[in-house]
Amino acid sequence: MNLCDIHEIKPLLARHGFHFSRSMGQNFLIDPAVPQAIAEASGADETAGVLEIGPGIGALTVQLAQRGARVVAVELDAALLPVLAETLAEYPNVEVVPGDIMKLNLEALVAERFGGLTPIVCANLPYNITTPVLTRLLESGLFASVTVMIQREVARRICAAPGSGDYGAFTLLCQYHAGCEPLFEVEPECFLPAPKVTSQVVRMTRLDEPPVAVTDEGLLFQVIRASFAQRRKKLLNGLASAFRGRATKEELADILRACGYEENVRGEELSLAQFAAISEALAGR
Repeated sequence: MNLCDIHEIKPLLARHGFHFSRSMGQNFLIDPAVPQAIAEASGADETAGVLEIGPGIGALTVQLAQRGARVVAVELDAALLPVLAETLAEYPNVEVVPGDIMKLNLEALVAERFGGLTPIVCANLPYNITTPVLTRLLESGLFASVTVMIQREVARRICAAPGSGDYGAFTLLCQYHAGCEPLFEVEPECFLPAPKVTSQVVRMTRLDEPPVAVTDEGLLFQVIRASFAQRRKKLLNGLASAFRGRATKEELADILRACGYEENVRGEELSLAQFAAISEALAGR
């Protein structure tokens, strides 16, 4: 069965009484070149244990399985389980796990299913869960790489540089944990139903060590979140609001000056290393 052929997809879905759920962000690929390219970009092979999130009807799953990887596909929509049982029946190296990726015990899943393999993630993520899912995956430190197709605007945020309009707290979180590489774009007409936005594939490769060393990682991200709470707000004002009770505005201004920054600097102008310097100065008070 060609899982990217609309003339085969529609009868398959009708046979199982499946209806698309807008709330789950379901868009199935109908261009066979796309799942092939995503699977290839992930580096999946017989040495890999692949976590897939939201397999849909299995177009990407099949490509991963055909490369010899051990695939665990987590699917939230119970209506898709009988569809996947049919489309993936010939692949013994695939296991479909019903459930919510935000609630599953990732550490247990990796330990139980991927023993002796390199754990990676490869998925066409539903747009509505992209940020929380990627945050959880990256912060877990369990996966050597995460290769995902997501909304192009989110991909740009992940890979943004300081000073750009896309740069923000999520950028810094991703780049703290991984080397982030934008790959290719995927147009709406490659999906059924067609989304209203363009997608992009991004590969994030886990860093052996964070690019900056800090005493308190939690404090670093508290500083970062405070800096972007209001994008056009001066960094000093954001910090003064977030750290009220810990440091006065004058003390925070002294910290910024000691780090070599002007009082009117804005968060979007600073690199991860510069945020780390501020964090360390705060930690040392």
